Amino acid sequence: MARPIWSGTLSFGLLNIPVSLMSGERRTDISFRMLDARDNSPIRYERVNAETGEEVAWKDIVKAFEYDKGSYVVLDPEDIRSAAPQSHDAIEVEAFVDADQIGPQYFEKPYVLVPARKAEKGYVLLREALASTGRIGVARVVIRTREHLCAVMPQGDALLLMMMRYPQELVDIDEYKIPSGKHGDYRITAKEQQFSEQLIETMSGEWKPDSYRDEFRERLHDVVGKRMKAHGVVRHDEEESASHEDAATNVVDFMSLLQQSIASKRRTPSRSATAKKGATAAPAKKAAGKTTRNPAATPASARKTATKKAAATKAVRKKAAKAKGTSGSARRSAA
Repeated sequence: MARPIWSGTLSFGLLNIPVSLMSGERRTDISFRMLDARDNSPIRYERVNAETGEEVAWKDIVKAFEYDKGSYVVLDPEDIRSAAPQSHDAIEVEAFVDADQIGPQYFEKPYVLVPARKAEKGYVLLREALASTGRIGVARVVIRTREHLCAVMPQGDALLLMMMRYPQELVDIDEYKIPSGKHGDYRITAKEQQFSEQLIETMSGEWKPDSYRDEFRERLHDVVGKRMKAHGVVRHDEEESASHEDAATNVVDFMSLLQQSIASKRRTPSRSATAKKGATAAPAKKAAGKTTRNPAATPASARKTATKKAAATKAVRKKAAKAKGTSGSARRSAA
């Protein structure tokens, strides 16, 4: 079973629906690995210093921003954390807009929102409300350390979360030389226009996604299959992914929450309140995340295992030294 990419709540007004974020796409690209032709061993990429050519350990790598060609400013992990958003466990709907108001260029990647156990009522309530009003929810979600703009929309029985691009990520069409004006400005005749429209009508039909196949991928799969039969394969074991269980939630009085949300005209908690809440919880999380180095705090079983390993190592070294001494004595006697 697929593992969720993110788990938290879908919130609008005062309602919170526990959900998991599951991938809505399946990558079908065929990826290749580079092997050493001499023994078919995988080629490994290494982190090397551009000046000395020496390999660099992860502990010696820092992040930096190149503000000019060859000029960098080094950032500490704390600098990056200070800029990261505070809320990580909620998809916060900020507004509901007409579905046709957002152009297709803003949508990037689909995900499926899956309700947790006992959260079906709120899930269906939002799905049906969006479908009947013809609107979609514009929200924000934090995955790992990055905040994403997204849209919550109904699709059949499911709620989809579509990752969106910020306007700053889009290229202004005016930057390109696009033909503008009417067809008459380009000497397009009425007959040409008529035949173009007629051709579109004759080629029109229902959208049947299953009729479209990645033919290159299928042909390449056939080639791979033939090579496997003719030349064999190199096998590598893969670790199985761990299973995940959805979190349960309590029964919620949806009517009361909806009435309170409408009465207060409240959309989502203010960012200042969210930041304040995150700042309050931060010290506790930081304290909980510290790792003790006190030997007394080490479990007795771990200390006992470490003692046995040290004793075994000492015995092996002593035996090797004794054997070396005996070999030296034998050589001297032979001389």
